[in-house]
Order: sequence, then structure tokens, then C-alpha cells
Amino acid sequence: MSEEPVARPPEAPDREQPVAAEPPDRTVEIDGAEALRLLGSVPMGRIAFTRQALPTIRPVNHIVDDGNIVIRTHEGAALTSRTLQADGPGVVVAYEADAIDPDTHLGWSVVVTGYAHLVTDPGELARYQALLRPWVRQPMDYAVRIRPDLVTGLLLVPVDQPTEA
Repeated sequence: MSEEPVARPPEAPDREQPVAAEPPDRTVEIDGAEALRLLGSVPMGRIAFTRQALPTIRPVNHIVDDGNIVIRTHEGAALTSRTLQADGPGVVVAYEADAIDPDTHLGWSVVVTGYAHLVTDPGELARYQALLRPWVRQPMDYAVRIRPDLVTGLLLVPVDQPTEA
């Protein structure tokens, strides 16, 4: 019996790969108040919600107002439809924002999980429309308020940085 040679894929040509920075030396958990403060320091994040029984994630801009995250949305948006249909506590969502340096991989990440509701009070809606300018060019006549139930945050820091955030 003779052995048949094993077919091997052709070798890929040598390509210079970018050299990634060393990963952060450690992560430090931060408390909810500090996590919300960091979240309020950036203008955008990502909202995750369920659409047709599947997870959906959208980039949005936001403000943090009295411990709540507020985003603007429009009539045809999936999140607007979901919040219009919601009974009881609202629509379960997660909201994430971060500021991580692409070269050093240092920074922070915050995730908020809670319930989303449409803002229906005309005075509050007008206030949010004045405070939060959408970054897409279309009418954004609705505002959604996320009331956090769980707020978690991590700092990505070098090993020699003190643990106090």
C-alpha cells in the first residue's frame, strides 16, 4: 500500500501585519456613579434591544440626565415601535459606551441595563429636544429614557496605575 500525499493549502504570501500594542495589564471595576459620570463624558454609544426576537444594536448619541440615559429617535425606528407597544416596566435594553485608545488599548467601558420608555410629557420632550441634537439628518420627534437597573464599568489600565479610579 502506498501512502497518498496529503493535500495542503498553498502558503499565504508574507504580509506585514500591524503590530498590536500589548493588551492592558489589568482591568479595574468601577462603581455605578463613576460609570455614569464616564458615560456622560462621551457623546455616543450603542443601544441593544430585541427586534423580532433577535438582538439589535444601533449607534446613537445620548445625554445622561439625573442618572438616566436619554436618546432621540424617530417615528419609523424599531426602538420607537417597541417602546410604543411596551406595557408595564418598559422595554429591556442595554446601553454601552466606551473610550478606548486604539494604540494603547487603555481606557474604559460602561454597560447599562434597564428599561426604556418613550418620554411623553411635552415639557420634558421639548427640553430633551433642546439639549440633545441628533447627528442624523432626519426628524427625530421622539425621546427615549433609559432608567438604569444595572450599571457596570471597567477601566483598562496599565499594571503600575493605582487601583483608585
